Amino acid sequence: MARILAIGGAHIDRTGRLAAPHRPGASNPGFWQSEAGGGVFNAARNLSRLGHQVTLVAPRGGDAAADEVARAAADAGIEDCPLTFLDRATPSYSAILEPDGNLITALADMALYDQVPARRLMTARLHKRLDSADLLLADANLPEDALYALSKTAAGHGIPVAAIAVSPAKVVRWHRSLPHLALLAMNAAEAATLSGSHAEASHNWPDLLFPLGLCCGLISAGAGPVMAFDDSGITALAPPPLGSLADVTGAGDALVSGFVDGLLAGDIRENNLIRGIALARLTATVRGPVRPDLSPELLAQALAAMPKPTPIHT
Repeated sequence: MARILAIGGAHIDRTGRLAAPHRPGASNPGFWQSEAGGGVFNAARNLSRLGHQVTLVAPRGGDAAADEVARAAADAGIEDCPLTFLDRATPSYSAILEPDGNLITALADMALYDQVPARRLMTARLHKRLDSADLLLADANLPEDALYALSKTAAGHGIPVAAIAVSPAKVVRWHRSLPHLALLAMNAAEAATLSGSHAEASHNWPDLLFPLGLCCGLISAGAGPVMAFDDSGITALAPPPLGSLADVTGAGDALVSGFVDGLLAGDIRENNLIRGIALARLTATVRGPVRPDLSPELLAQALAAMPKPTPIHT
């Protein structure tokens, strides 16, 4: 069991699922569902359910949505330490999905996260929490200056930082922090934005990202190949086809969770990648961004039953 300090987005995910294939410019019948989500929060809940001791520090408003986030943290066994802004609304993410679970579009109402200056985050209490952590897990929902102060301080304390890109628009907030990161997890679109490349399908991500200061990356491409690399080499795997897709929301965060869980156990890069793929598949077969029934036993069963991913030569 590792002690993980998770800092970043914990908000409300609203998902609209269409009853029939999307028709642009028309009224599309369907239904809404709402639950707690957020990149770092999804990964934190997965890691808590896999047996790690997780503390969450996340900005939220003084509203009913904040209470919903708090309940979700408690349900996952997470120590919840919010940064509360009583006069603000808790952020939200609203997604529209096709009947098969694929994303059509999404709207992120995240203005509160931009109101968190580095001085509000880097308190004596947070320094104390860092001192007792084995890993810092953070996402790019916070402002660039706050992320830089956080990652630099953690690295100075000898605490590895696992970072989540969140989106192409926000991944650039990690740019100054890259030399302080032990891992940056992103998809191909985020990697292209960060590296300044126009190609989202590339086997040359290490050549593009190492010069920026990144030492270890995890790059996904939807149902396509997933790559993990560090200064010792590259592993790229094509995930086995998934027979039943319920919801892609949270699958990327699950990939990060499984990979980090393996890292904390000291496993090799290929096994960590397979572990991440297995957890992403588990998550994509249920509706919602996390599996409430996740456990080490369930993940072990999924790993044992999963066809072996196909290696991609790079």
